[in-house]
Amino acid sequence: MKRLIYNFKNKQTTKFKYPKNILGGKGANLAEMGNMGFPVPEGFTISTDVCDLFYKNNKSIPTIIINQIKKEIKQIEKEVGKKFGDLKNPLLLSVRSGARVSMPGMMDTILNLGLNDKTVEALSNQTKNKRFAKDSYRRFIQMYSNVVLSIENYKFEEIIENYKLTKGVLLDTDLIAEDWEALIVDFKNVVKKETNKNFPQDVNSQLIGAISAVFLSWESNRAKTYRKINQIPSNWGTAVNVQSMVFGNMGENCATGVVFTRDPSNGNNEIYGEYLINAQGEDVVAGTRTPQYITKKSRLKSKSKDLSLEETMPEIFKKLKKILLSLEKH
Repeated sequence: MKRLIYNFKNKQTTKFKYPKNILGGKGANLAEMGNMGFPVPEGFTISTDVCDLFYKNNKSIPTIIINQIKKEIKQIEKEVGKKFGDLKNPLLLSVRSGARVSMPGMMDTILNLGLNDKTVEALSNQTKNKRFAKDSYRRFIQMYSNVVLSIENYKFEEIIENYKLTKGVLLDTDLIAEDWEALIVDFKNVVKKETNKNFPQDVNSQLIGAISAVFLSWESNRAKTYRKINQIPSNWGTAVNVQSMVFGNMGENCATGVVFTRDPSNGNNEIYGEYLINAQGEDVVAGTRTPQYITKKSRLKSKSKDLSLEETMPEIFKKLKKILLSLEKH
């Protein structure tokens, strides 16, 4: 049978030479970086061929593909020492789209998949960080409800903003664990009201729902309009990347960001990017917080008072710089 799912670091993927028409742009690059020895979190790509099968199968993932996905999840569990849905040491996943050409803002992403009312307590106990666990769960409910259950995102954002007003705080990071607990209850009430169903607690159902939603987003009105404007054929389809989660929102000693090996505005050979401390990836692009610069040079040039990653996390910056130099040469 034709191979339809590819692990980022699998030798078969290496021999495959990462064609974007099958792995998508993101999947091809993750596989290439994984096989270069970079610290790419464990994961796999569901190929663009499956997108075609999905639509031919009445917009449903074929059982044979679901069984292959389960095998790949077991491989991730083995690599990271965690189990999907476990009540002591749960594996959490991200699910991202990956068309063969970049379609910024058109396709969907879901983070922290695998959290439910029980696994969130396991995450809290394991990390000894209740605020982080509850924050991650509310993010997951919000993303999943928007992407998979088609609930407008503003219905959740309004709740957060009103809650912050009553608390007299400006930023999401000012909210504590108990605040997010209360908001989780409110979020689940929104889901119940909008769908007449409770928020899904079965992690396997969550995963299949998320993967299906990414495939469906390929035929969303905004994606179709973007393809028409940019002359992208509809039969290309999208791949889906499923990856073990790493967290930038565990506190003041971790971060998330976007970085380029060169300045994308002029091509100058200097590192360029932005980051946020105590945040997850969507925060950087959502515009809810102002990101800081990666390099001190960029910060000084912009006259920003917020310290760069180079200044706040010098050891991490050194490692990042080494990886970026390797990527530039490659």
